[in-house]
Amino acid sequence: MLLTLKQASQWASEHLNKNVTPANITYLIQYGRIESVVDNGSTLIPLQSLENYYNLNRRETRWKDALGDDLNWTLSFEKVKEAETTKHVHRLHPYKGKFIPQLVEYFLDAQTDNFKQSVYFQQGDIVLDPFCGSGTTLVQASELGMHAVGIDVSAFNAFIGNAKVAPYNLTHLYKESQRITVALKNLVATSKILEFDAKLAALLTAFNNQYFPVSFKRQVRSGEIDQKRYGAEKEAAFLEIYHKLVAEYQIDTQMPADSARFMKRWYLPGIRAEIDFVHNEILKVEDTSTQKALMLILSRTIRSCRATTHADLGTLRKPVTTTYYCRKHGKVCKPLFSILSWWERYCKDSIQRWGEFRKLKTDTFQHCITGDSRTINIFAMLKHANLQFAELVQKQRIKGIFTSPPYVGLINYHEQHAYAYDLFGFKRLDELEIGPLFRGKGREARESYIHGVAEVFKNCKRFLADDYDIFVVANDKFNMYPTIAEMAGMHIVNQHKRPVLNRTEKNRESAYSETIFHFKEKRN
Repeated sequence: MLLTLKQASQWASEHLNKNVTPANITYLIQYGRIESVVDNGSTLIPLQSLENYYNLNRRETRWKDALGDDLNWTLSFEKVKEAETTKHVHRLHPYKGKFIPQLVEYFLDAQTDNFKQSVYFQQGDIVLDPFCGSGTTLVQASELGMHAVGIDVSAFNAFIGNAKVAPYNLTHLYKESQRITVALKNLVATSKILEFDAKLAALLTAFNNQYFPVSFKRQVRSGEIDQKRYGAEKEAAFLEIYHKLVAEYQIDTQMPADSARFMKRWYLPGIRAEIDFVHNEILKVEDTSTQKALMLILSRTIRSCRATTHADLGTLRKPVTTTYYCRKHGKVCKPLFSILSWWERYCKDSIQRWGEFRKLKTDTFQHCITGDSRTINIFAMLKHANLQFAELVQKQRIKGIFTSPPYVGLINYHEQHAYAYDLFGFKRLDELEIGPLFRGKGREARESYIHGVAEVFKNCKRFLADDYDIFVVANDKFNMYPTIAEMAGMHIVNQHKRPVLNRTEKNRESAYSETIFHFKEKRN
């Protein structure tokens, strides 16, 4: 039985009890997950192929078999679509290792259920996130009518969080973004980049249509085609075309591999020139808040323009200056030669997201301080940023914490945004990171991690209300958090084990969980 895209989406929606759109079905076809046939120009999907795909991906039973029956599937937020987990300002800038806003909202809001049987925070309360990251807790606190203080050792992380919640004159921001866009277009027009890029794109499209049809990914999955061998052959074939075109247009693709500067090592010369141009234009903006908003948009832009493969954008491996076979897209792809398209797209998208958030945010305070959560004096540091907020925090005290400390040995938090530190000149404090990737996961690293996180909670207790509640999101495979709680003078009163379904890296389908620990003061 063959179904149209609309019929397939309706069938899948009923099968999953979740909204599945025709676009979702198209995505599955494009990535070779389900079969399709074309009849008189219409795409049709075999029902059997749909059933096979969705039955294979019934995750709850499979994950509980792997991780245990104590998984709280309610906290998987399985039916929440990506558009909701990345709503409004949550997608203003990429950030590794952030939790979804629905998880924060679940523990902060006034709703209860079979698992969460008490309400811990009220409107007007103050929430603290001592590992603030990209500011998810700040944003959700604002939506829920709560004040929030963030702390992060990374100056750029604090910049992202504060930029999300700051008020803006969006009309002025739009005008300045348009001014810079026009100037950038004029700069690009003086070079041959757009003409070269358009010709390269046309040649690539023709080549890929011939050698990588829609059926290619399905043939790779079924074993009919050896992707590694075939991809290498076609990559080499197109490289001859690419090198001739580069020579014809005299495009500079040389990058010093030994450069200590991130910008020189990971950006093509033409891209670097455009980035520097836009940066200088932003510095001409007199309004500070507008300037910061534009800096965030530029940072988001340049992160998308690094000279790497599409598959390695999350974790850089080696610079790419030529066309290449892309395992992610199943065809030959090219590096970027101009930031213009991404800059335009992100200007429009960012202003729209700030506009959406403006309708939801409340008249409350949120601010992220740059500093070491193990030693920082929140009252003193907050006075420098917002005296009125500092006085409120000192008078009312902080009701509790919602946070996710770094996972031991997983991410170098400064290095993931090295481009921004290089371009904007933020001071790096890598040596103060807790549990960074460069220290590994060995015994010494774990002991240092336990001590560091415990010191954070001990320090933060000085600023909390007496009957505080602390919620900590962690993947505690080394069983460190009972010791952390003990060292901080706290005890674990509850824990929720949740499956993490939508991970950002490539191993999305492997069973993975994290635990939300509920800490309270340990009474003698």
